[in-house]
Amino acid sequence: MSFTYEAVGATRDNLAACPPGFHPLHVRTRIGEGQEVFRRAADAVLTWELHRALGVGIDTAADRAAPGVDVTVTLAGLIKAPCRIVWTAEEARRAGWAYGTLAGHPESGEEAFVVDRTGDGTVWLTVAAFSRPAKWYTRAGGAATRGLQQAYARRCGAVLRRLCADAEPEF
Repeated sequence: MSFTYEAVGATRDNLAACPPGFHPLHVRTRIGEGQEVFRRAADAVLTWELHRALGVGIDTAADRAAPGVDVTVTLAGLIKAPCRIVWTAEEARRAGWAYGTLAGHPESGEEAFVVDRTGDGTVWLTVAAFSRPAKWYTRAGGAATRGLQQAYARRCGAVLRRLCADAEPEF
């Protein structure tokens, strides 16, 4: 199966990348502070724990994100969204991955989930994407579909913050 868009990997070096004809998404959420929070957040993102904690179905044979891994995301038990991991990052201050859409996905585009630790030690989750409708119901949804994507990205941050709460240092 091939990707349903041409700019495969565009989010790797520029999370704000948005090819013409696509809608951008960029939501950044503060998760906490410190190396332990970063490590915990990175692990949750790379092993699908974040997505499973969101209540999203993740169907894949892989234990963690890696380029070329196929993943089917299931929403509400009804919508199946086939994707393929296009890149991953596991660096000292940055970890995450992006998937691209495959045939049958309700959208066409790419979505990245990246945890980074800034110079002051603050840990952030950025959910960034570019997409356009690929099915009749996402086209019919228009702005409401984009609103749901925004809400999903904000929820990713809230859930990851909760998952990492036990890793925050106590003062």
